[in-house]
Amino acid sequence: MAYRELDMTISKEALAMQKEAKRFAMEVLRPAGIALDELHNPEDVIAPGSILWDTIRKYREMDLHLSGFPEELGGVGELEPMAGILVNEELAYGDVGLAISLGVSAMPFSLAANMPDPELRELAKAYCEDRRGKLIGCWCMMEPDHGSDWILSAQPGFDDPEKVGVPSVRAEKQGNEYILNGQKAAWVSNGTIATHGVVHLNLDPRLGMRGDGLAIVPLNLPGVTRGKPLNKIGQRPLNQGEIFFDNVRLPEKYMIVSDPSLGTPMKDLTLIGANTGMGILFTGVAQAAFDEAMNYARNRVQGGKPIFDHQSVRIRLFEMYKQVETIRAFSRRVALFNVTNNDPMQGLFPSGAHGMALKVFATETAFKVASEALQIFGGNGLSREYPIEKIFRDARSSMIEDGENNVLSLVGASYL
Repeated sequence: MAYRELDMTISKEALAMQKEAKRFAMEVLRPAGIALDELHNPEDVIAPGSILWDTIRKYREMDLHLSGFPEELGGVGELEPMAGILVNEELAYGDVGLAISLGVSAMPFSLAANMPDPELRELAKAYCEDRRGKLIGCWCMMEPDHGSDWILSAQPGFDDPEKVGVPSVRAEKQGNEYILNGQKAAWVSNGTIATHGVVHLNLDPRLGMRGDGLAIVPLNLPGVTRGKPLNKIGQRPLNQGEIFFDNVRLPEKYMIVSDPSLGTPMKDLTLIGANTGMGILFTGVAQAAFDEAMNYARNRVQGGKPIFDHQSVRIRLFEMYKQVETIRAFSRRVALFNVTNNDPMQGLFPSGAHGMALKVFATETAFKVASEALQIFGGNGLSREYPIEKIFRDARSSMIEDGENNVLSLVGASYL
């Protein structure tokens, strides 16, 4: 459909990047996502020769992984905020599971790029130079018995280990190393293929869910093992799986946050960033669902005319259009604020309430639009011949990942 962009101040450079991202999304991500989704066994998604690896290579060959990395390490520096927003909208439009995987892959190396240690900065440089997908990151927060606990940890009472327990993955300082033990849950994105992880872990059990730190962990260290890839209903191209730590010896330089009093604030900043990103991504998903419904309505003939010419269908499509445009406006506004106000050293802090409101609102909107789109398809919406049923499943998953929406709403309300 012809789409009119209401943000009139978008630069020509940002629009050019959006165009290239849209091409990549539709020529590479959409067909790869559909093919990976159809694989019955999630082991096949990550098997040698899988289209997943071609997708990662093509993404990096376009230098899309270099955003935010300093030029002296081989990156392209910070993109103008709107350019990054437009690119991520388009990547999720193609396939949101793959978009999440590609984005999470940069997390450990992005942290490493901001560290003074030469070895860590070399690690970031190696990631920037990697066009083959040899270095892949993951984000390890949730645990089998601690999911929402991590998200709620800043709330009153979560510093009492007798009431709320202690995180599973713990780090004990011994000399110039930390000894890691415990298990991360099966929801670690890129968990069974990652080479490095951003790991939230407990440093002081006396502080319950608050005594945490943050580490970059090379996942080839002795004592690190993986579970099987998770078999799930949606976002099946996104590899996820458990990670186990058994007396893993981590050099102290890799402990990015070693003060337990700073772990929870750092975790909150990370979560706000992730929630803001989810809002951008699922704006793209909502747009994809709407476009599928619109195109189908123009071509599906019932009663001697395209169903778009039936008033009930037109009304439903216009309601969907309003929802997509609303979440697009909100996501861009929140993202622009949170991206440009995320430097605590300078006294600039993103808005937690807005970030979490955005994640909840965007994912719920994407699911509503996808559900209505599937309804417009009628019986064909239930068929795997059309991508709308996959978009519907992908959108449903979003209301649980990166914080279940009701829990996020509780945390968001606390910011008020």
